[in-house]
Amino acid sequence: MEIVLLQQNLVWADPLLNIRCAQELASAHLGADLYVLPEMWATGFITQPEGVAELEASSEALNWMRKFASEHDCAISGSLAVKVEDGTYRNRHYFVTPEDTWYYDKHHLFSHGHEHEGYTPGLRPTIVTWRGFRFLLLTCYDLRFPVWSRYGWAGEYDAIIYVANWPHSRMDAWNVLVRARAIENQSYVIAVNRVGDDPACHYSGGSMVIDAIGRTVVSCNENAEQSLVATLSMDDLIKARSRFSVLSDRDYPIV
Repeated sequence: MEIVLLQQNLVWADPLLNIRCAQELASAHLGADLYVLPEMWATGFITQPEGVAELEASSEALNWMRKFASEHDCAISGSLAVKVEDGTYRNRHYFVTPEDTWYYDKHHLFSHGHEHEGYTPGLRPTIVTWRGFRFLLLTCYDLRFPVWSRYGWAGEYDAIIYVANWPHSRMDAWNVLVRARAIENQSYVIAVNRVGDDPACHYSGGSMVIDAIGRTVVSCNENAEQSLVATLSMDDLIKARSRFSVLSDRDYPIV
């Protein structure tokens, strides 16, 4: 499977400009199976969503994702700040294909940055199957909580997608945790972060794909807006899991 990492320089609270940028980045590598955007890719990481977050029912950013998937026969993934039908705000990680729209609502809201004051958390992980791969959808701060993404507890999957606004000041943790989640779950990890600045932080990217034994498949340049292609191999994943069968000895929740 061919995927494209879209390491975007997000413009604060400007969906139309960010849509235009996403279109340009994605158009550099048309023909892939999956495109992955950062967290809150249409606005930047807004912790006070009222007046900025789009209504999900009329979201131009979500409509663009659907149009792109349909026009290019692909899937596209990324999170948006949206107001949903029940009146709550969600940091909603969408996975859009030409036929369907799946989503995961971020469970671990970033209380250090007051995200929990503006958003309602999701209650369960989401796994989507696309072209023979099973993807676990997760978002940014979830990366720090291994039980939430645990293979077999979250469900059975072949790759985790982490979309993020992870600041430069904590990149040491990002680099360790992305690799750890891949190794402990014997899974690909697709981690897409943003670059640029918002009112609170500087972001240096560090987007990457890690394979099931912790090797780097591809990694984006630091502090650079970039689209980068990676190939996932189901044969390689099956071989890695069968050659060193860690998952068969995994822990199960104690009830």
